[in-house]
Amino acid sequence: MEVTGIISALVIGIVIGALGRLVVPGRQSIPIWLTVVIGAVAALIGTAVATVLGVADTRGIDWIELAIQVALAAGGVAAAVNMYGRRGIR
Repeated sequence: MEVTGIISALVIGIVIGALGRLVVPGRQSIPIWLTVVIGAVAALIGTAVATVLGVADTRGIDWIELAIQVALAAGGVAAAVNMYGRRGIR
């Protein structure tokens, strides 16, 4: 993997993670690095799901793929908040 690929993955992870975090209601007390990781993983899995569904390569902006990625990121953020909340109570 080249440096540009790593930088692109980080930027996409930040954007998708931030969008996923915005979708989840309430205050999320998770670190920003975890949001980026969740966003990057959601972007990869969302692209794979969109490819399987046949909506990954469309003309223009791939809105369906983006919606899948954001939904996965929101689920990941919600799960991470749940886990961090439990850890803080102990």
